[in-house]
Amino acid sequence: MEVRELFKWKNPEIRALHLTWIAFFISFYVWFNMAPLATTILKNNAWLTAKDLKIIAICNVALTIPARLITGMALDKYGPRRVFSILMVICGIPALFFAFGNTLSQLLVSRLVLSSIGASFVVGIHMTALWFKPKDIGFAEGFYAGWGNFGSAGAAMTLPTIALLLWGGDNGWRYAIAVSGLMMMTYGVYYWFAITDGPVGTVHRRPRRVAALEVSSWGDMIQLIAWTIPTVGILSILVWRIRSANYISEAGAYLAYAVIAAVVIFQVIQILRVNLPVLKKGVPEDDKYPFSSVAALNATYFANFGAELAVVSMLPAFFESTWTLSPATAGLIASSFAFVNLFARPLGGWISDRFSSRKAIMMVYMIGIAIGFLLMGLMNSSWPLVFATIITVGCSMFVQGAEGATFGIIPSIKRRLTGQISGMAGAYGNVGAVFYLFIYTFVTPNQFFLIIAAGGFLSFLFCLFMLKEPKGGFSEEYHVSSVDRELEREGNGGGH
Repeated sequence: MEVRELFKWKNPEIRALHLTWIAFFISFYVWFNMAPLATTILKNNAWLTAKDLKIIAICNVALTIPARLITGMALDKYGPRRVFSILMVICGIPALFFAFGNTLSQLLVSRLVLSSIGASFVVGIHMTALWFKPKDIGFAEGFYAGWGNFGSAGAAMTLPTIALLLWGGDNGWRYAIAVSGLMMMTYGVYYWFAITDGPVGTVHRRPRRVAALEVSSWGDMIQLIAWTIPTVGILSILVWRIRSANYISEAGAYLAYAVIAAVVIFQVIQILRVNLPVLKKGVPEDDKYPFSSVAALNATYFANFGAELAVVSMLPAFFESTWTLSPATAGLIASSFAFVNLFARPLGGWISDRFSSRKAIMMVYMIGIAIGFLLMGLMNSSWPLVFATIITVGCSMFVQGAEGATFGIIPSIKRRLTGQISGMAGAYGNVGAVFYLFIYTFVTPNQFFLIIAAGGFLSFLFCLFMLKEPKGGFSEEYHVSSVDRELEREGNGGGH
């Protein structure tokens, strides 16, 4: 697939790609619609404090992790068209509640529920995989994710102006956020009618059961359990942070810990229920897939997307304090880390499509992340600002290129499980962000960069030993196993 093909709107797959990245863009636009208006919200509501906004910001990411896992399961059963449309419409409701909330509890709860829209990413990954062949999937997924992710920057660039110019006054921020929520709900309805789950006649291959990811061996099941625990367990860190700020009582915190533990136990039980009968019966050779590859891509997304989410939240302050810059200048320079998403992530997918080994490209990107953050960890005020900016942009190229390369591999691991695998890897990006930001509270910015560099290097080693070259990663069609055909005969597959 070449860049010029992106302008061929009449091609069904290109039209589907554009419809889907726009849906993702709008979803992220709404997800991050509070940050650019935070100071205005604080100024116009005397009952709010800066501390309150920090806690609300935590709530804004809290449910994204479990939402991505649940969404991944729903995708494999209902298909991405339905899931994306319903997710956008439903999440528009808490956006409206937040816009017109008049108490702290209303803002906290509505933002907590709204954080589920972060799961939109994995929906589009699945949809794109249904429309594009393995040989083109890297670039398509990279373009979708790179341009969709820009929704957060779009919100930062436009919402303050919308609030000021269209309404102004103390309630301008409310109307701006409400409009973004209504826009998302409207597009969600449009998306339902504008697209299908793959070309007309596409067979939507579903897993046997969606309650948990299917695996191919007893060892893989143990690995799945081990990798599942942190996806929910990491939320205990968020509970600890909220408790330390005295927003919930000690009893409330213990209740939250108990709920997290119960969810983890429930997930383990579901894994056993789904996989024990299958493993006892035996998995046909042509239906097996290496869970080690799933684990490796969880690790890479932890180290690349997790690093991106963590770094963008502290980079402006780092430049401002290190080089004594104005907030505006520091913010402009720091924004370069996110801005290159527009082309770096598609480039990562494109490179993955063009070379003979997707694994090799993944490893090059991960070692690049380690080196990039190592150099950032060495930066100080004696470095020329221009050189520091170049290092930052270069590091970001590797970070976001690795994200594109990651999802250039996922659809080829196991076709009928793409939703769940994408959901797990996507969730690990947020796990990484929560973990890194937790560590950041105890270290200096330079130490923080060095820790992220170590994470990138460990991920590189993990890929070296665990990641397998995907079967048919450059083929015209995805691999279809005997079980896939059996499920079709049983009526579990159908066109959408």
